[in-house]
Amino acid sequence: MKFDIVVIGGGLVGASLLAALKDTGLKLALIEARPLAPLPADGGWDARVYAISPGSIAFLQSCGAWQRMDAARITPVYEMRVYGDDLVSRIGFSAYESGVPELACIIENSRLQHALWDQLVAADNVQLFCPAQCASRAWHDSHAELTLDDGSVLQTSLLIGADGVNSRIREQAGIAVKRHSYHQTGVVANFEVERHHHHIAYQWFRRDGILALLPLSGKRVSMVWSAKTALADELLTLSPEALCQRVSQAAAHQLGEMRLITPQRGFPLNFVQAQALIKPRLALIGDAAHGIHPLAGQGVNLGLRDARDLAAIMQQFAGLADCGELALLRHYERSRKEDIIAMQWVTDGLHKLFYSEDAAIMRIRNVGLGITNRFPLLKNRLMQHALS
Repeated sequence: MKFDIVVIGGGLVGASLLAALKDTGLKLALIEARPLAPLPADGGWDARVYAISPGSIAFLQSCGAWQRMDAARITPVYEMRVYGDDLVSRIGFSAYESGVPELACIIENSRLQHALWDQLVAADNVQLFCPAQCASRAWHDSHAELTLDDGSVLQTSLLIGADGVNSRIREQAGIAVKRHSYHQTGVVANFEVERHHHHIAYQWFRRDGILALLPLSGKRVSMVWSAKTALADELLTLSPEALCQRVSQAAAHQLGEMRLITPQRGFPLNFVQAQALIKPRLALIGDAAHGIHPLAGQGVNLGLRDARDLAAIMQQFAGLADCGELALLRHYERSRKEDIIAMQWVTDGLHKLFYSEDAAIMRIRNVGLGITNRFPLLKNRLMQHALS
């Protein structure tokens, strides 16, 4: 079987790239190891949520996926309040001040995943291999050849690695990686709260971790607590009542009493930087290309911008050039390099700043929040990149 583009990895980023290309006439395929889990029949909530930026929303709308989302499960963020570890210093961001309808929208991973896959299932030029895994890969000047675990052989002009932070395709292509552990675990869970959040996202830079509460529909919030390993292990074993008490206390009782509605889960936090985004007949997108700390909530948006930029290049040259032409892939790599480096530098730098135990740095970081908060032009400059 011959294809123009084959994507390995059917997560949000890989699926969004194919959804963006579904009307190009290119012959496309997706290889995903795990079948898509059905949405809970009882309308239950997914503990894994994302803050989708306005730029990413526009991209998902152009793919036709955003329109398929249940509007009742999309929660706009109108304000964000960030507190230093002295609980006094703070900086606030406002959609009104930034001149946009919302700073972001909070969505559940599973629901956006289904919206994207619905687009792929309905597309005539997309073939899904799921569940399926690559048993072997071979690289040729004119194409890449994949043999699946059921014996199927696929040939493609361009192979896309969207298979996550531990990407096998990246490893097998010999692309080196800079990587270090943050020695933290992202603990996630959802809660019902006593007081309405009023579409405000909260974040506390605590000395034991970074706690974020993101608004969900109604009087509900989603928690992401980037905690040091020992604390994370403790949080993951707490009873629902004890966890609610611990989170409410850490959040300075901002939203009152809390009730757990999804069990807490944890995932390790790592910095990952692929030393190249491309090789002949190969491009990396999403977590296969980069992994950043979640403190800015920009990981998925960075990946969606990979998909958006690569799709734009493929759309421009569809039918005019070989999809795997190295010149096109170099164009993609150049277009993404500055954005990726800037986001990694900011998130890694902020992590180091707020986890330093140097007394002078501790004073400076809290004073810096207050100073930045008093300069609207500086705040808006900080927001511009996050809105893209």
